[in-house]
Amino acid sequence: MAFEVTEELLENVKSLIEQENNQELKRLLNDYHFADIAEITSELELTEATYLIKILNSEKTSEALMELEDDLRERILENLSAKEIAGELEEMDTDDAADVIAELSDELAESVISAIEDPEHAGNIVELLSYGETSAGGLMAKELVKVKETWTVAGCVREMRRQAKNVTRVHSIYVVDKKGVLIGRLSLKDLLTADAKSHISDIFIPKVDYVNVETEGEEVARIMQKYDLEAIPVIDKNGILVGRITIDDIVDFIKEEAEKDYQMAAGISQDVEADDNVWQLTRARLPWLVLGLFGGLGSVFIMEGYEEIMTEPNYKSLFFYTPLIAAMAGNVGVQSSAIIVQGLANNAVKGSLLNRLIKEVGLSLINGSALAILIIIFGFAMGYELNFSFTIAIALMSVIIVAALIGTFVPIILDKRGIDPAIATGPFITTSNDIFGIFLFFYIAKVILGI
Repeated sequence: MAFEVTEELLENVKSLIEQENNQELKRLLNDYHFADIAEITSELELTEATYLIKILNSEKTSEALMELEDDLRERILENLSAKEIAGELEEMDTDDAADVIAELSDELAESVISAIEDPEHAGNIVELLSYGETSAGGLMAKELVKVKETWTVAGCVREMRRQAKNVTRVHSIYVVDKKGVLIGRLSLKDLLTADAKSHISDIFIPKVDYVNVETEGEEVARIMQKYDLEAIPVIDKNGILVGRITIDDIVDFIKEEAEKDYQMAAGISQDVEADDNVWQLTRARLPWLVLGLFGGLGSVFIMEGYEEIMTEPNYKSLFFYTPLIAAMAGNVGVQSSAIIVQGLANNAVKGSLLNRLIKEVGLSLINGSALAILIIIFGFAMGYELNFSFTIAIALMSVIIVAALIGTFVPIILDKRGIDPAIATGPFITTSNDIFGIFLFFYIAKVILGI
């Protein structure tokens, strides 16, 4: 049965915190999973949440902290001393600990690292902080099990027992040479069935997938997805094994990137949360709204240039179709760009630009023709003149073709220039297609109707 934070449980926890009944509080929450502890913590006031984190065992709260929303975790950490934060980090894997340190101010981060009792753990955290946040080095953890090719099976098992104490899950056993260079992996089955006196060099598997510390997170995710890996080793420029990335870390990375892309597609230029302050939300949204404003003003000037159409008694109804044309341009553009952005993210956009051009034009002609026929049928039902309905239909087809091409090529061009193509699915596409759509609509109307 799935865990649920009930009113009764929440009131009980709050009451025990208010009474400072630490013993009963620990007893109550002792058997809860750390994810459940995080869920309970999220429902408490900040002072209550901080109190709970302080009195529970760090072995459990360190995991719970990583389950919390970033904003809440930051506020809780602000209410902990450097020594208390260090105590939490000592129970975390190095990659999680580095993420927490990155959220702190420089002064507090330095104090926390100095307060960590295990110098090796502290050094590993500092090393991870030196890598780019979205690179393999920034995503990896230092905890892993590695063995040397020169060891015997018996010696290997003894060493693995020692190393495994610091590893939450043993996904793979990596084999290195005397210099620490990654040369392969070890099958647990082969290890268990081999003679105790045989050497690892006789039984290890030389083929192993790996990434470099500088490899971007998107590429790491693609490799792990392609080969269905639960973990992947990370090497430095000299081939030395320096860490591993597990599937849970890459899933978190994908989720964060998807949230960023979604915000960018919606025209939000910064990473923000719903409970951020008004100033932060304004800075994230205003730039794209300004772009939309100028795009709208551009549409106004275009319409003013075709003012004679508005005053023509027989064709003034064209004005009422401008929202339709603008909406279809925006919709088609966003559809096309969304597919291309997804393809670029999955490395699925292949072939020449000419082939992509032919494909998009063909698709646009089919969609445009279907919609144009519907417009002509609608015009017939409304009693419009044939040339009037024909004008709207031709304009709609033209707008759909142009919008599809803009939606297709803008993300590709941005990607080739090293700019995140996700921004192309935002107001930029919608606004540009609105302008081109309205211009084409009135220009085609002027040509066909002879106004």
